[in-house]
Amino acid sequence: MSIQGKANVLMVIVTMFWGLSYTFMVMGLETLAVYNVVALRCIIAFFVAGLIFYKRMIKVNGKTLKYAAIQGFLLFIVFALSLFGLQSTSVSNAGFILSLTVVLVPIFSSFIEKKLPSRAVSFAIICTMIGITVLTAHGTFTFHKGDLLVAIAALGYSIYLLLNSSFTRNVESISYGIYQLGFAGIYALVLTFLFETPTLPNSTTSWIAILGLGIICSAFCFVGQTVAQQYTSATHTGLIFSLEPIFAAMFAMMFIGEGLTMKLMIGGSFILIGNLVAQLEHFHALRFIKKDAQEKVIQ
Repeated sequence: MSIQGKANVLMVIVTMFWGLSYTFMVMGLETLAVYNVVALRCIIAFFVAGLIFYKRMIKVNGKTLKYAAIQGFLLFIVFALSLFGLQSTSVSNAGFILSLTVVLVPIFSSFIEKKLPSRAVSFAIICTMIGITVLTAHGTFTFHKGDLLVAIAALGYSIYLLLNSSFTRNVESISYGIYQLGFAGIYALVLTFLFETPTLPNSTTSWIAILGLGIICSAFCFVGQTVAQQYTSATHTGLIFSLEPIFAAMFAMMFIGEGLTMKLMIGGSFILIGNLVAQLEHFHALRFIKKDAQEKVIQ
């Protein structure tokens, strides 16, 4: 298998564990409050990843810490809103709604560049909105509070991704990413002391959930993604990330007994199609850019 093939396999594993994180979050919420879960997840991830890359961590500069503090706040918001949302919506719904970021990022990019979205992105937007409506509307066109909170989390994550593409050009990416987790953990810990009672997990299920979130779904996934993205393309990464809501629904059915409804199948299919169209347009564009570059070299 080629290096890119191995990197793609690693990205699939990372995406699978991100899908599993929704189930872990629901398990953690059985005995712990929202900010407490976020604090434990991020602090554990910070120390585990920090131990692996401690040499890079000690060389950090002020700019890296400033950017990490900003991104850490956005990560905290995304994690917290996702958890609040999961208190009143299903894991499957949350997974598909959070995948809105695949469509939201090119929309925001179009506004920033002051141009209309392409036809492919417009089609993806329509598919995604149909899918969201099917998943979340309940007869009278009212929406669950949890669905709306997860949608806001997707909006926050889109902003996070756009800022990340700018910030990573000016900092060392690994220490920058790990410090984000540390700052997110600090913000969550402060709010835990202000609004909740800080506690450690008190059951086997809670420990599995928190350690799974911190070590597997945060520390391992961060390191795995960082390594894999050095050897594969952004297009392949985006297409693989589109599998996340499918993994989320699959693990929810396996471990917490969520059912596979017709509404989930129809709505999820529309969202998945929208995600794939948005990514495939990028793939098509890259193919022609490479072709043009090759022709220029030949000339």
